[in-house]
Amino acid sequence: MNKKRNIFILLLLSLLPLVLPAFADNSVPSFVLVIDAGHGGKDPGALGKKSKEKDINFAVSKLVSSYISKKHPDVKIVHTRNKDTKIELKARTDIANKANANLFISIHSNASGNRSFSGAEVYILGLHRSKENLAVAQRENSVILLEDDYHEKYRGYDPELPEFRIIYELMQEKYMQQSLHFATMVQKELVQTAKRKNNGVKQAGFWVLVGAGMPAILVELDYISNSDSEKFLASKTGQEKMAKAIANAFGEYKKEWDAKKNRNTTPNAIKEKDAKEKENNNPPKTGEGIVYKVQILATNKKLSKNSRQLKGYKADFYIENNLYKYTYGESSDWNEITRIRKSLLKDFQDAFIIKFENGVKQPVK
Repeated sequence: MNKKRNIFILLLLSLLPLVLPAFADNSVPSFVLVIDAGHGGKDPGALGKKSKEKDINFAVSKLVSSYISKKHPDVKIVHTRNKDTKIELKARTDIANKANANLFISIHSNASGNRSFSGAEVYILGLHRSKENLAVAQRENSVILLEDDYHEKYRGYDPELPEFRIIYELMQEKYMQQSLHFATMVQKELVQTAKRKNNGVKQAGFWVLVGAGMPAILVELDYISNSDSEKFLASKTGQEKMAKAIANAFGEYKKEWDAKKNRNTTPNAIKEKDAKEKENNNPPKTGEGIVYKVQILATNKKLSKNSRQLKGYKADFYIENNLYKYTYGESSDWNEITRIRKSLLKDFQDAFIIKFENGVKQPVK
């Protein structure tokens, strides 16, 4: 038990800088995008009848880079691999963190024993919500076994352990909403531009996303195990359409990012923003001492009391990092707030507990 706790502490310490506020260098205005072509080298990924996943991922990643570079010359693009070589899973996010990336996109092609399966899906880091999500994560994570000394690098890793659930919640608190927002944009484009079947945006415990200190997504372009989908994935036309879809979504995301950056750097806009927050914010009714609440969702705009997103709950909200964060229930008793959270999971699968002390939000320990 002590060994497991020590492993957890070491992993938590290694991820701590990623969940704490970062002090950016304002002298570097460029947006840094890291594009990760899944698999490579002796790791072929999923296999179709005539093609290999690693080749499809690499071709699409290069096209995405080309399209984005032409339209967004201010974006610095970093590739985790520039040739057919094996890159360890942990090294991929290490590359993104060292580059101080603003966004991480990992590109993959899916596979299933059921060859009728087809369609695109985009994942963000989270706990498995279905057997299908778990199966996809297990397949992608299985490349760990090809790495040297994988027992040491990934020892104790188990997304189902309570210790790792805490880490997921820490990571989600800072980046989940941005990742989800971008994942939704990409999924929409894959359906509209690349004409892929819509399998939706999902959550799963992908090792390649664990440790990313920025919004991060994993794209499953389509199923290489489906003969029709494989032809599309391996074709020049198909790869161009999928790359354009991802590039289009990035363009929209970058447009929003630029707008927020400009607002935040204009003195008058900052004053207006502060005034708006004071006017609109519904301060947590915490009073003195410690009070726990359950955060159920976060949005970039204020919701009406009858919003479908609230699912009939009379929720409070507070504003943080330009997001409206909605909470339900409050208690100074940990066991009681835990029971409240448990009752909410049927409607809000990602609900988690937050803590206020004398009206100020504090990390949950």
